[in-house]
Amino acid sequence: MIGADMSNHKPCIGVFDSGVGGLTVLKALLEVIPGADYLYFGDTARLPYGSKSAETVTKYAVGACEYLHSHGTDLLVIACNTATALALPKIERVVGVGVVGVIEPGAQSASGASQNRKVVVIGTDATISSHAYLRALKSRGVEAREKACPLLVPLVEEGWIAHPVTEQVARIYLDEAFAGEFESADVLVLGCTHYPLLKPILRRVAPAQVKIVDSAESTARAVAQQIRLDPKLSGAESVNEERGRGSSHIRFFATDSVQKFRSLGERFLGRKIEDVQHVDLKE
Repeated sequence: MIGADMSNHKPCIGVFDSGVGGLTVLKALLEVIPGADYLYFGDTARLPYGSKSAETVTKYAVGACEYLHSHGTDLLVIACNTATALALPKIERVVGVGVVGVIEPGAQSASGASQNRKVVVIGTDATISSHAYLRALKSRGVEAREKACPLLVPLVEEGWIAHPVTEQVARIYLDEAFAGEFESADVLVLGCTHYPLLKPILRRVAPAQVKIVDSAESTARAVAQQIRLDPKLSGAESVNEERGRGSSHIRFFATDSVQKFRSLGERFLGRKIEDVQHVDLKE
């Protein structure tokens, strides 16, 4: 409303992902910005994005983000690494609000954490093939090795987050990633939103000197910073203090089975998922 006191405005943050993995980003956002409201869109009917062309990923991502924007979001978070790598510039052009992707915040955190300027990034085939992290880290003077770990996502979705098989698979991937000239790398970037669920395993199998950078947590901090700098949303911090934790209203949208989204999503979010609406986005 024109003339309204924006210091009392409770921000609404839209979070987009191709599925449920982005709920780890939402979980981190709820920790850092507990006073905001959230809309989460999981394009579960059209995943995985990783096997699709850049044009198709862009079309799907833009449509979902336009849907979120039409429901009143003040800021959009692209929680999908593939969509961030392939569609972020187009999304920024077509929506009228600020947009934060997961790659730049992850690269920024990795750069700050690395002492010897050597970093390993793990992710899905599509994210690694885009070389988005490689470019983002290179621009910060950091040498990176990217490693695709395609088996980790299905293992997480199977619920095998503490299974010996998952630990063995992760060990094989990381042994390869930290071999040779990257044996001394001191940071591991989790370039997939599923991987935060595997942190205990990854901590055990990564070299002892390695710091783990969770791009979900880095993104949440970047969003908090953007809110602080946005005059329209600068009241968010005081809103957080007044309303306290647990006050966020969260609505979920899914393009496939609502029940499947709810049951799988609760594992990622770490809390009950109630308000899920089925959405049919036309091709």
